[in-house]
Amino acid sequence: MSGSTQQTRRVIVASLIGTSLEWYDFFLYTTAATLVFGKLFFPTFDPLNATLLALTTNAVAFVARPLGGIVFGHFGDRTGRKTVLVVTLLVMGISTFLIGLLPGYDSIGVAAPILLALLRFVQGLGLGGEWGGAVIMSLEHGDDRRRGFNASWPQVGVPAGFVLATGLLTILSFTLSDAAFLSWGWRVPFLLSGVLVLVGLWVRVRITESPLFARVEQAGTKARMPLVEVLRTHPRALLSAFTARIGVDVAFYTFTAYILVYLTGTLGLERSVGLNAVLIGSALQLVLIPLFGALSDRLGRRPVYLAGVVGAAIWVFVFFPLLDTGSFPLIALATVVALVTHAAMYGPQAAFIAELFTTRLRYSGASMGYQVAGIVGGALAPIIALKLFDVYGTTLAVSIYVVAALAVTALGLAIAPETRGLDVTAGPLPQRT
Repeated sequence: MSGSTQQTRRVIVASLIGTSLEWYDFFLYTTAATLVFGKLFFPTFDPLNATLLALTTNAVAFVARPLGGIVFGHFGDRTGRKTVLVVTLLVMGISTFLIGLLPGYDSIGVAAPILLALLRFVQGLGLGGEWGGAVIMSLEHGDDRRRGFNASWPQVGVPAGFVLATGLLTILSFTLSDAAFLSWGWRVPFLLSGVLVLVGLWVRVRITESPLFARVEQAGTKARMPLVEVLRTHPRALLSAFTARIGVDVAFYTFTAYILVYLTGTLGLERSVGLNAVLIGSALQLVLIPLFGALSDRLGRRPVYLAGVVGAAIWVFVFFPLLDTGSFPLIALATVVALVTHAAMYGPQAAFIAELFTTRLRYSGASMGYQVAGIVGGALAPIIALKLFDVYGTTLAVSIYVVAALAVTALGLAIAPETRGLDVTAGPLPQRT
């Protein structure tokens, strides 16, 4: 199915480095939105509403991601995976660098939050095209028996990017005064993105095109309008990809983004407490995600995925009481276990979604199912959690919301076939009835 082992490794490394940089850029914004953007870009509002508005600009990227998935997915299925991955990396890196140069509200008034939202939208476009290409390149170069493991490595880019982004922000917040951090310190990681992108580009231009796509190209069977054909021939696969992702996103952004707001805004703890807890959990995910991906090659995608769903649904009721203790060891424990359950879902997710679609439609189909779910899941999760606690005054409402989203994910798994071992070069995959 694939080229040499050396080339497969090179593709996996290129995908991992590229997605790590993309998620580094993405999480810089998410973390900064919870910590500083409310003060810098919405200073005329009270702290709660300023944070809500900052998180709303953060959500703009999730709206852009399906559009990026459609546009870049079309070209990925029409012209190839490699070129698209180079373009998406450039789009993300340039927009992140420009955010680091953006003046605040005090300097240019209302133009500041407008430009901030616009650049966040561009970030979303880049990330919307990135995920599908990186996962598919890793999956299509690799051994059939290791698809879960190979495709899980781009997923490692999420915690890797988070560790890099959060680690830099944590170091800066420790070493700088609050005034210096708000004035210029937060900009440093954004500006650094310009250098990191050059590294990612150097790695990506050295890889070869997907052998499965090359086979489709040689046979002259490329789809003229990939997304239209996906909607016509793979409706169940799209629905399964969409629903299987929602709960994963809601749980993840509750465990990593809302926790920062809750610990600082509600419990009055230092921002370093939440950042360090999430940093520890994310570092552990660097190992756990490929481990669970490999486990899905042995046990199947759905059993491993479902174990993570059940674990997260149970743990969310323990998560907030541990946070309420105010004890860092218990807060770290709450976060680490939460992210272990997320890794069990996220490890097999890439192969599971990509395997639902045939080669000639895989980039469009996988990107669309994955990215549209991001609007309902990741974009709204911190905002909904914040409002639920504000209205009901209890984290129980937030926990119930997370469990409801995870139930949707369980439904998505139930309506899908077990994709491990299926011939991914064939036509539309069999659907469960």
